[in-house]
Amino acid sequence: MGAISPRRYSLGLVIRTFKAAVTTEAKQAQLQVPIWQRGYYEHIIRGQHQLERARAYIATNPQRWELDKENSS
Repeated sequence: MGAISPRRYSLGLVIRTFKAAVTTEAKQAQLQVPIWQRGYYEHIIRGQHQLERARAYIATNPQRWELDKENSS
């Protein structure tokens, strides 16, 4: 048996496969509401400064939900 290429099982492939399976199930259930956000953003954190910025964003994000124009609540 040959070695498996690490690129073959990338994060993008895992997410794409998951989203396809969920979308298929939602269509079969005739779900009529959007289930995915419009875009997918991936960023590799390189270094302590970027890590701190990402943590701060995650920690303060719920406070900004009311200001989000795409928030339906």
